[in-house]
Amino acid sequence: MGRKPLVDHEELARLTAAGWSNADLAARFGVTESGILQAKRAAGLSKRMTDHSRALPWKLHREHNQSGPATNLRNLSAVAQGRTIPKEKLNTALRWANRLIENGLDIAYDPEHGFHEVPASAESHVAAVLAEALAVVDVSE
Repeated sequence: MGRKPLVDHEELARLTAAGWSNADLAARFGVTESGILQAKRAAGLSKRMTDHSRALPWKLHREHNQSGPATNLRNLSAVAQGRTIPKEKLNTALRWANRLIENGLDIAYDPEHGFHEVPASAESHVAAVLAEALAVVDVSE
């Protein structure tokens, strides 16, 4: 049998809705901020983590992680998973993906040199990621 939770989930939900910070909640319940994060997950109060592994199936080197293609793929992936991103970031990612598709190109990744454009095949990676994003976004906004 595990130990009794120190954080009452109903009170945690009420205080979170009232705008209490994790630091304030931790002090209130006598636990660490990490304990509050765990309690929020257990109570279903935290957003699920966004998984970009479909959009970025490669193991990226640190220096390529914030490159344009990685950022655009990550933004399209976030939208496809129901996240809201700033309109300008979405527009940038959509323009980038559409430019590649219109020119018959796709994206590939090489850990040594980073991202590079390649001729698209029937299973275009960028087209698939874009299609998932477009399935949930209203581009007329």
